Amino acid sequence: MRTRLASLLLLVLPAAALAADPLVVDVWPGQPPGDVPGIGEEANQPPRKGEDPPIIRTTNVTKPQMYVYPAPKETRNGAAVLVCPGGGYNILAWNHEGTEVAEWLNSLGVTAVVLKYRVPRRKGLEKHEVPLKDAQRALSYVRSMAKEWHVDTDNIGILGFSAGGHLAATVSTNFDKRSYEAIDAVDEVSCRPDFTVLVYPAYLMNEKNDGLDPLINVTEKTPPVFLVHAYDDRVTPLSSVHYFLAAKQHKVPAELHVFPKGGHGYGMQKRGLPVNDWPSLCETWLRAEKIIPAK
Repeated sequence: MRTRLASLLLLVLPAAALAADPLVVDVWPGQPPGDVPGIGEEANQPPRKGEDPPIIRTTNVTKPQMYVYPAPKETRNGAAVLVCPGGGYNILAWNHEGTEVAEWLNSLGVTAVVLKYRVPRRKGLEKHEVPLKDAQRALSYVRSMAKEWHVDTDNIGILGFSAGGHLAATVSTNFDKRSYEAIDAVDEVSCRPDFTVLVYPAYLMNEKNDGLDPLINVTEKTPPVFLVHAYDDRVTPLSSVHYFLAAKQHKVPAELHVFPKGGHGYGMQKRGLPVNDWPSLCETWLRAEKIIPAK
């Protein structure tokens, strides 16, 4: 029996994205750590009026899961990406910044793992506190399953949009210390991404808006990064600029694209603007960095 989410996906996603159902894996073997009660039942918000195509906005997530989309056998290259949809840490733009990204990654021979992390924000906790636990655990889980999922242990990246970009950046700069107590062998496996893709990342700036938040601690051990932003984004493009500058300072390979127009939240959509070609630019970067093979 299809879930309500799967039924919605049938309405909004192209047939190619539904060629095979994903493998759905729980992030945690039991109760996720560090949560608070009273969140309510997981639900998908109705599409907004006039929205074309409609966006699936998932909220009240208390059971984080990974939706694994294996790369096609004939084209897989061993790379994998943990995808973190955005949504202000209140919802997850599930198809718009999740499953559509998985389809694109699969077309490059990359295994995609879309992370359903916990939202909305938990009262009394930092906005990223429980999502960071989910993302660190998920990245270790993917690496621990490398053999079974035909993935190279040293070629596992993370990609995030908006709040998901903040989450991806936080994982990429805080992998040396887990945000939870280890519970099993999965947590003995590294949660450091091998590369990072940040698309209009949010919340990276400090309170004075003149540098990175101390949480985003870029060092020489930070993974190579590809960044995309629009000049007219309400979420300041300085977020990406300062991350890029920090990467440069620490000799971390980095590529930054700031486009004059595009706003925020375009995801994989084609809106007739140069910024909408970011997936092609990212593909070129992935090949140049030898994350995926050259054509």
